[in-house]
Amino acid sequence: MEFSEIAKKVSERFGDQVVGVVADAIDPWIEVAPPAIAEIARFLRDEPSLRFQFLHCITGVDYLQTDPKRKIEGQPRIELIYHLGSLAHKHRLVVKAVLPRWKDGIEGQLPEIPSVSGVWSTANWHEREVYDLMGVRFLGHPDLRRILCPDDWVGHPLRKDYEMPLEYQGIRGR
Repeated sequence: MEFSEIAKKVSERFGDQVVGVVADAIDPWIEVAPPAIAEIARFLRDEPSLRFQFLHCITGVDYLQTDPKRKIEGQPRIELIYHLGSLAHKHRLVVKAVLPRWKDGIEGQLPEIPSVSGVWSTANWHEREVYDLMGVRFLGHPDLRRILCPDDWVGHPLRKDYEMPLEYQGIRGR
């Protein structure tokens, strides 16, 4: 199925929960409202004509202006990017959800989005990685804890405003 047909089917079913569709990108994508991600994911997996039964990865991207030479368009934000595949129909899809960098604009309060680990079991690991490194809380996740950093690590190392500690557990860094 072509991207345009997939986007139309999702847009017709979810209306204004589909925030945007970009068909002319290298990887065309659908942007969805964060609260609707789990419901849309379930539809993408269960709809017989779509059958996106494979979640390749979930990636988090921090859009924060830190380099004056590179202009970041729009407000500072975290984008979650879900890469999906259908083995049955041999098509793929990219779904995005845009979150504020901080919940309710309060620095230090992690943004939240529903977990899709109940839809694709591989999301369990991907969501833990995004939580650990980007600081996004996945609501309803069965075991949301750090996966790469130690449990007592402070902060989320892939955020652009992260400051590496000079010392950890008595060991000096750079």
